[in-house]
This record gives sequence, structure tokens and C-alpha cells, in this order.
Amino acid sequence: MAFSFSSLMVTLALGFLVVFTGKSSAQLSTNFYSKTCPKLLNTVKSAVQSAVSKERRMGASLLRLHFHDCFVNGCDGSILLDDTSSFTGEKTSGPNINSARGFEVVDDIKSKVEKVCPGVVSCADILAIAARHSVAILGGPSWNVKLGRRDSKTASLAAANSGVIPPPTSTLSNLINRFQAKGLSAKDMVALSGAHTIGQARCIAFRNRIYNESNIESSFAKNRRGNCPRATGSGDNNLSPLDFQSPNKFDNQYYKHLLNQKGLLHSDQILFNGGSTDSLVSTYASNSKTFNSDFAAAMIKMGDISPLTGSSGEIRKNCRRPN
Repeated sequence: MAFSFSSLMVTLALGFLVVFTGKSSAQLSTNFYSKTCPKLLNTVKSAVQSAVSKERRMGASLLRLHFHDCFVNGCDGSILLDDTSSFTGEKTSGPNINSARGFEVVDDIKSKVEKVCPGVVSCADILAIAARHSVAILGGPSWNVKLGRRDSKTASLAAANSGVIPPPTSTLSNLINRFQAKGLSAKDMVALSGAHTIGQARCIAFRNRIYNESNIESSFAKNRRGNCPRATGSGDNNLSPLDFQSPNKFDNQYYKHLLNQKGLLHSDQILFNGGSTDSLVSTYASNSKTFNSDFAAAMIKMGDISPLTGSSGEIRKNCRRPN
């Protein structure tokens, strides 16, 4: 009995070892490529720096690609896929059409990474690293990016159109619910909304707010109307900065604008409109250190949404198409 019991214990122990090693190999880690692609982070950084120096807005565009990627079927690089004969991808979905951009920059980063370590690094991971560098280059916080995601072999227009990415018309409860569905708290949502300290929005996304809403500072609304005509179809793609004071600097100015009813999108101002998130907005407006810290923590959590790991997915050679 003693022998068979100890044999059983050894078998169980080995079983647990296999389970745990399998699990740990499927987890993301900050040093995932430290041996297989040691030059990865610097390669991505120099490419992002080059792109952002040519066009400051590109930092916001790269950050947004990572967000829109993660919210549709997880951080799997699916947003980068062009349509094929077997699927229609996410690029022409409501949240992305005429607004998701930076795909050529991702192509450039991928080609540079392929030169230093071919066939090793996923496009999904490149998006995560590019988002971090974009924020840091524009004056925001940095964080240790967890890596080890693999790329999806397909993409879904229906999934991107399903409402998982909250529209700019969102109510506060819709924002909270959509983020909670991805494992992100209301606090994470308010912190991540601070990404609107950089970047631009199209007239079509804020027209109703500047003409029809009352919780908006009058001179701010008037100035925005100058570049966004009331008539639908007129100037729909005209751009305005989400943070009109420092549109290319990652800071906490966004929250200060909300305190003064100068949020450009309905979904911005709803964060400070007598609801449950008012106190967080006030905190971030008065304390940039707290905002930076919470933003970085929320970005790490967002990067953990349903990654493909282990033998799932693939490492795409070209970010625009499956292998």
C-alpha cells in the first residue's frame, strides 16, 4: 500500500507540474522575448519615434489601434487584417471606418522587427509595445509591457460592430458595463478615457454634442462649431482635437476640461456629469501622478484581455494577412 500510495503521490506531483508549467507557459510575461528577440523593444521604439516625429497625432492613432484590437475578441492583432475571400475584417466596422489609422506604421515596425528576429514576434505584441512607446514619447507614463500574445488567423466585422467598443454617444452605464465585460473596472475606464488627452475626433462624432447638449461651455461649443457644420454630411470628417489645449502632449488636461464642461465627446463629458465617476475625474484633474499610475495599470490590464497563447493562433509574417 505504501509503495502504491507514494507512486500515486509522485504521479500526482508530476501531473501538477505539467499543469502548472503548461499554465505558466501560456501566461504573458515582460521578458517573453528576452532571449529570442533581445533588440525588440528598442527596434519598436525607434520606429515609433520616427513616425511620431513626422506626425504627432500618430501616437494617439497607435494607442487607439491597441484599444480597438483588444476590445474585439481580445488582443490578437485581428484589427490589422485586411479583408479576404473567406472573411470581412474589422477595418470597415463602424468604430474603425474612416478613423482607425496607423496601419502603414505597423507594417513598417513589423518589417524592422522581422529583420532583427524573423518569425518570432506577433503583430498583437507589436501593437502593445507601440502603444506604450507612443504614450511615453508624448510625455506620458511608461510601463512594463507583458508579451507573448499570438496573432489570430481571422477577424470579424460582426464582432467589431457588436457594440463591444463603446460609441462616443455612450451613457455612463454603457461605458462602465462595456469595460466590465472585458474585466476592467469603472476606475480603469475613467483612467483609460484619459487617452483622449491626445488625438483628434471627427465632426460626425461630436456634432450632436456641440449643437444640442446643454452641459457644454458655450464659448467652447461655439469654437468647435466653426469647424463642424450642423448639417449631416457637411464636414463629417473635419477634425478637432480631443484636448484643445495640449493635443499632442500626454497629460491630465483632459480631466481639467471635463471639470469645465469642455469635453468634446458626449462619452467624455458623461464622466463628469453628476454621476458615480465625478470624484475620479476630480482626482485625476488635480493629481497627474495618480492619473499616470492608474493609466499605466489599466493599460496592463487591458493588454491581458483574452490573448492567444501557447499553440493557439500564429505569428504572422505580414500583419495584414494570415500566413
